[in-house]
Amino acid sequence: MLKTVTMKDIAMKLGVSTVTVSKALTDKEGVGDELRATIKEMAKQMGYRYTIGAKAQKTGKSYNIGIILESHYVDFQNDAFYMKMYQNIIKILAKSNYSGIMELITQEMMKEAIMPNILVENKVDGIIVLGQIKSEYLKMVRDSEIPIVYLDFYDRQMEVDSIITDSVYGTYMLTNYIVSNGHSKIAFVGSIHATASILDRFLGYYRSLLVNNIPFREDYVISDRGDDGLFIELDLPEDMPTAFVCNCDELAYILMEKLKAKGYRIPEDISVVGFDNYTFAGYSSPRLTTVEVNVEAMAQTAVETLIKRILGEKYIQGRRVISGNLIIRDSVADISKHQ
Repeated sequence: MLKTVTMKDIAMKLGVSTVTVSKALTDKEGVGDELRATIKEMAKQMGYRYTIGAKAQKTGKSYNIGIILESHYVDFQNDAFYMKMYQNIIKILAKSNYSGIMELITQEMMKEAIMPNILVENKVDGIIVLGQIKSEYLKMVRDSEIPIVYLDFYDRQMEVDSIITDSVYGTYMLTNYIVSNGHSKIAFVGSIHATASILDRFLGYYRSLLVNNIPFREDYVISDRGDDGLFIELDLPEDMPTAFVCNCDELAYILMEKLKAKGYRIPEDISVVGFDNYTFAGYSSPRLTTVEVNVEAMAQTAVETLIKRILGEKYIQGRRVISGNLIIRDSVADISKHQ
């Protein structure tokens, strides 16, 4: 079976970037006429297939918005948090006479530097990136010069309009609430270098420890996912804490089930809190104390920001932080009376 020729293959053959190949094949500015002709000829020789729409120069608006997210967010996790976010985006777009087109970004696409089809084929006027994707791939998408907004994350290596929840203050509130119930042996569960939001949630946890004069313990920071973004087996510390701050509700649910299997009672023996207030928070037993993310406000802000960019309005947005709410339920025990 013949291998499908990608833009990366053409780029390697000619010693240019994938972005340059994309611009040449879609007749965008930034590529000289001679190089453009060379790239198109090489694409033809190598048997690269692209549509008439991708070859035509974009002369007007499609009134389509692309929503791209990494496939593992929907392929391997049961949490429908991003699907709820997507549904809100679609509803808000409809009110502005836009449609949304979702495309999942696979590991192979990132490894082979394959651009999203909705960009290659000029199907959209702008892109919302939903959930964090590796910086190298994001740079390739951004270099296509299409209006773009990041939703529910930001990238420390590039300045792009980003809409995020207030992760730092959210976990600061959560941890303070745990402390107010008499806990001082508090662990954080999350791979802090995996995403910007997990790092921010760790910083909120750490800030609470500092403010409350609780010593920080490295063995109380527990990794939850590998380099591929998928959950790994949780390695619990030998000296068990009395409370865990988890970076999301799904992880909190997984941890609670693991603790129950080991004979711990929640919250009588160990307290657990999460973040997001979606799906797992409602049906976990006991019901989970968490931070509710304002999904509607985040989606609204992302759409409004992107449409302004598409229309060429000059304004400064940068990073927009949307506040969440502390939701107190049943998963934290007051142990102050027992000390």
